[in-house]
Amino acid sequence: MKKSLTKNVLAVPYALFLTVFVVFPVMVILYFAFTNDHGQFSLAGFAGFFVNPRMLGTLVYSLEVSAVTTAVCLVIAWPTAYILAKGDFRHRGAVLLMFIMPMWINFTLRITAVKEILTFAEGNLAFHPFFNTILCMTYDFLPFMILPLYNAIARIDDAYVEAAQDLGVSSATVFRRVLLPLSVPGIVSGVTMVFLPVMTNYVVLDMIYNSTYIMGSLIGSYFNAYDWRSGSVVSIIMLAVLSIVTLAATRVSEEDEGEVVR
Repeated sequence: MKKSLTKNVLAVPYALFLTVFVVFPVMVILYFAFTNDHGQFSLAGFAGFFVNPRMLGTLVYSLEVSAVTTAVCLVIAWPTAYILAKGDFRHRGAVLLMFIMPMWINFTLRITAVKEILTFAEGNLAFHPFFNTILCMTYDFLPFMILPLYNAIARIDDAYVEAAQDLGVSSATVFRRVLLPLSVPGIVSGVTMVFLPVMTNYVVLDMIYNSTYIMGSLIGSYFNAYDWRSGSVVSIIMLAVLSIVTLAATRVSEEDEGEVVR
């Protein structure tokens, strides 16, 4: 009883933090998103979003940038994480640290460095805005994909792979039926950590002179103009997108785990 009381007391600061900095702001956003200028319930803001070509175009472009960046990060991060987790390294922790260290540096400094390289190579960054955006986003968020994949792959028992190889299974089949399904938890975590932040990271686009809006740009422009209702509507739509992506990723994870068990 005394131990349980101590845990409850220790949880009070965290509960207060969540209430003040998470629950309350979300309630404010929900209020402005679902009311009109007179404080009455209204869905006019959402209706206006889905009939506005500019807003829909921003949503589609944001999803495209997020999807391509996430896919590129996953393609690069999976073999990298596998080599780090299963490779014969004497100082494995030090090698992993080299891949994680960029996360310690302010991302604007890193993007500035990439921008200078691209400016030297291309001359004018306006010639390839989408490519430059994907390159900088990938460079910025790649460590967030590598780390969860590394943790997931490192936990895979080598006996599974050895058993499959003893049965004469090809390397491609081992990857598709054993390694990939068992690494799905890391994939789900990595996708979640990359997909949504890319949709909101408009600073990268500004730094490389990509004038196209993404969802983060749209939210910032509305709140800077004190248009709380439009900004809240876009924020709720982004929250819905995140929920859909998370639920879909979780369902894929559960199905893959069930397939491995079978």
